[in-house]
Amino acid sequence: MRLKIYLLAISLVVAIMGAPQSVAASSALSMSVTQTPSASETVLTLYGNLKPNRTGAVVKIQVDTDGKWTTTRFTTKVTKVGTWKVTALATALEAKVRYRAVSVISGKNLYSPIRSITVKQQPEISNADPAQFIDLTGPGGRIHGADISRWQHPNDKPIDFVKMYEAGMRFVFIKASDTRESADLLAIKYAAMDHHAAQAAGIYTGFYHYAVLPDVSDPEGIKKDALAQAQKVVWRLASMGGYSDRDLPYALDLENKCVRYSSSGACQKYATRSAVTLWATTFLSSLKEKTGRTPILYSYAAFLESSMTRSPELTQYPLWLAQYAIDPANPINQPGLKTGGCFVHSWTGENCDSQWTLWQYSSCGIAPKYGVPGNRLDLNVFRGTQSSFLDLARGSWTPTLVDLMPQQEPTVLTIVDQSSSTTNKLVTFKVNVVRPNNSPVVTGSVKLVFDKATTPQSKPTQTILRETSGVWTLALRAVPAGTYTGKVLFEDISGTHAESAFPVTFTVTQGATPTAKPTPSPTATKKPTTDGCRGQIKN
Repeated sequence: MRLKIYLLAISLVVAIMGAPQSVAASSALSMSVTQTPSASETVLTLYGNLKPNRTGAVVKIQVDTDGKWTTTRFTTKVTKVGTWKVTALATALEAKVRYRAVSVISGKNLYSPIRSITVKQQPEISNADPAQFIDLTGPGGRIHGADISRWQHPNDKPIDFVKMYEAGMRFVFIKASDTRESADLLAIKYAAMDHHAAQAAGIYTGFYHYAVLPDVSDPEGIKKDALAQAQKVVWRLASMGGYSDRDLPYALDLENKCVRYSSSGACQKYATRSAVTLWATTFLSSLKEKTGRTPILYSYAAFLESSMTRSPELTQYPLWLAQYAIDPANPINQPGLKTGGCFVHSWTGENCDSQWTLWQYSSCGIAPKYGVPGNRLDLNVFRGTQSSFLDLARGSWTPTLVDLMPQQEPTVLTIVDQSSSTTNKLVTFKVNVVRPNNSPVVTGSVKLVFDKATTPQSKPTQTILRETSGVWTLALRAVPAGTYTGKVLFEDISGTHAESAFPVTFTVTQGATPTAKPTPSPTATKKPTTDGCRGQIKN
């Protein structure tokens, strides 16, 4: 009979206890420690952050030995996103042990808070199998998982991944990148922190990239944008250390084909089916080639049918399908089925069903139940056995120097087109920014900086419209009449690409005075008439 393994509770003291005063007051070094569930070994994972980030800074682990702090052999370096992690085999069992991390910053020791943990003995297992720690706790007797983003960190609250593991979750997908610059920066903020904490708790992790398609129609332009976004993903994955045997493949979140919005937020232009398909196949194949892992595609059946053409090439990529309001605990329920017919797309099977690998069955999971702040959590199940799940995590990828994100890579900015006329019309600049190899920049954005002598008293509104990777239209509204000088500036907060600028001069003449319109009386915001979670599984 197969032995059922019970992981004993971990006694983890999280209170900060008399940490030495830092002599590098402007920096902060954090540390957490947990016993990571493992089938064959007693594993400790120590992880944390260095703020502000000093990439490559050495972090050493110290242990309290009879009241004296002793430096262990365990050392690591801070990553490009400011995180660090050490995994070690525990030798002292059933005894409370105190740890701290130390790093030398500007020639002075910077210490983390002290953390204590009592390590518990793992059961001895013959022919240890990692699959024994992947419980079938999800509905329908499947492997249960979640996906998270910044929305699961309200007010910067952390996620309790130990509680998530204890609640039966065995995998979590973390948003790590986004086409949109503002959303991408927010993803970076939490991705590394959540990645280390989840794996330390014994949870398998994956990342996902939210895609926004380019506003171009020529095939070469579509491919160029897809390759640029795939490059962002490779750099982001490399900054996290690549793929280990606890990492699931990167997923592409493709659920939106709008490429141009009006000022009110309504979609003015959609990508064609062929354009969506070409972009997706280019992105996925590039990511597979560079990392050696087959990525996953996330979407929903109606999008796959209406927005993409059928492609044999797409079928090689596992499908992560979203469909709510049907219960995965019912063995006859399957996602991707249409009432009275078939969704016809690349993953449609012989019996009209979708050949899915992951199923996002609810967006209304009870978040606190799984250690997540807030109210809602996306819930998922895996289709297959524990062994087939582990197959997804098979094959490591350790980035080499050429795979690593550059730092302050030189850029060249040019103004492709410029327009200005009267005060009641927009001032626009079409901007192109490229890397040294003439490929588009991957991260960053643009803005207009007025010279001090010609800065208008009333600040004009600047709007940035992305056309494709490295190409934007910068629009200024409400520029007073006058002649202005300044520069269009490209800047990259991530530090990947260096700043570049182009000088500009433009004149705005006085236009017709617009007819004043009465200010509408404010109206009370109506409560939603429908519950977004109505009919969804809440477990």
